Amino acid sequence: MKKDFEEGDIKITVDYDKCIGAGDCVTACPVEIFEVVDGKAICKNVGECIECCACVNACPREAIEHSSC
Repeated sequence: MKKDFEEGDIKITVDYDKCIGAGDCVTACPVEIFEVVDGKAICKNVGECIECCACVNACPREAIEHSSC
């Protein structure tokens, strides 16, 4: 199951079938929009994303897709 998080032109998709809740996205994100809840990554305040793609690169399971990356 894929979960979309959108605000404005930014869309971040987390594939919950791949996400293992490792939290690497939480650590990598410089603006702290990621959080692990119930073992899965969620994006809060997507509008604050600076589109650096650190989350995509950090995920060990390639579970994150970003509209800018």
